Amino acid sequence: MEAALIRPLITPSICPVAELQKDQQYESEKIENIHHPKAKRTIIMSRQHMGHQARKRFGQNFLHDHNVIRNIVKSIRPKEGDNIVEIGPGMGAITELLLEATEGHLNVVELDRDLIPGLKVKFFNNPGFVIHEADALKFDFAKLKVDERPLRIVGNLPYNISTPLIFHLLSYSGTVKDMHFMLQKEVVQRMAAGPGEKNYGRLSIMAQYFCQVQHLFDVGPEAFSPAPKVDSAIVRLAPYETLPHPVKDHRTLENVVRTSFSMRRKTLRNNLKKVISSEQLENLGIDPSLRPERLSLAEFVLISDYIFDNKINGTYSSENKDD
Repeated sequence: MEAALIRPLITPSICPVAELQKDQQYESEKIENIHHPKAKRTIIMSRQHMGHQARKRFGQNFLHDHNVIRNIVKSIRPKEGDNIVEIGPGMGAITELLLEATEGHLNVVELDRDLIPGLKVKFFNNPGFVIHEADALKFDFAKLKVDERPLRIVGNLPYNISTPLIFHLLSYSGTVKDMHFMLQKEVVQRMAAGPGEKNYGRLSIMAQYFCQVQHLFDVGPEAFSPAPKVDSAIVRLAPYETLPHPVKDHRTLENVVRTSFSMRRKTLRNNLKKVISSEQLENLGIDPSLRPERLSLAEFVLISDYIFDNKINGTYSSENKDD
């Protein structure tokens, strides 16, 4: 009689994983019975965001539009064997499709510890799914290159740290095959801009020094929850195997570009006067009366190499108004 009263501590009906699978199956059956696309999307979105409030300090805007998600993954073209790293997986909207394409192998970097348990449960049956609880701005991405396969980095980046994070990631260009990011549209326009365009600046030059930059497509605020106040865009960055304009000293180039754009409305003569003279610029074939946005990447490299070769120790601006 006593043996009959013994019950397992966890029965299938209350096992968290089993319960989650049961709920997901039930939810899928409900969705399949709804033919209106808006109704289907609403159920999926409410399901994904249940129990988690987007945090402003993390710059969280969760992507929920499945057409946009599919277009992003289609642009990435992930495949089995790829060494993919996702920054900020959030609720796992893009993560799920990446795992399907890579046969369950994916590294993700997530700062919000409250999201991690949900990701572990959602993708528990993927032993190759590895979560790194870390700040992407401080994370050493080089340690994820464990063999000869280059990294492929993707992410819906927090807009409040996107520019410094891009500069951090560019430092790993030698170990990266490509990068696909959701960014504020204005940032993507700046990255892809050419000389003479209003968005051309420090970010344009430094991104294009290392990578081919492609503005792929735009994404409206309605694709997110909560909806941001700005438009977004997808950008592809493909690091060059051989730099088209290699500089002799990268730090000198960074300093020259930053100082040149410290005051956009002023000319090279004014902005660079503590670093290089008007006469020296003219000797390089560069008009000192030009504003910095008129110069090409190759011309900035020319100035940097001249300063480096002649050991000119000028005063560089520490301001950066172009970020």
